[in-house]
Amino acid sequence: MTRIEQVQALLAAKRYSVTEGGADVLRVQELDSGITLQAALVEEILFFSVVCATVPAAKITASVMQKMLDADNGISTSHFQLSKGAGGTVITLNNFCKLQDMGPDDEDDIVSCVSYLLADVVQAKDLIGSEIS
Repeated sequence: MTRIEQVQALLAAKRYSVTEGGADVLRVQELDSGITLQAALVEEILFFSVVCATVPAAKITASVMQKMLDADNGISTSHFQLSKGAGGTVITLNNFCKLQDMGPDDEDDIVSCVSYLLADVVQAKDLIGSEIS
């Protein structure tokens, strides 16, 4: 079993809906909230990303940027990233973990990374939602 297949099996066993999204890419959905994130394995690093919003570039004001970059904004384990998309500026939250031997420590890191990212995206939407909608 490949590493990405091990990640897929682990998250499915933790009651996430997991589907393949391409080579070494998974689409992971938390069933209760419906929040969907992407997991991508690049060598031994497992990157997680969730889209918070896609907005016109003009909505990314200095006030919004300050809230996203403030160390006391309540987003403790993930980081924001902005990128250009077809519908405007895509605001994502991102997290990652380094995989070693896919033992219990890696499994704990993966599950923790996903749960922290899911909590952070809820906080992020509360933090910037009113300013970008």
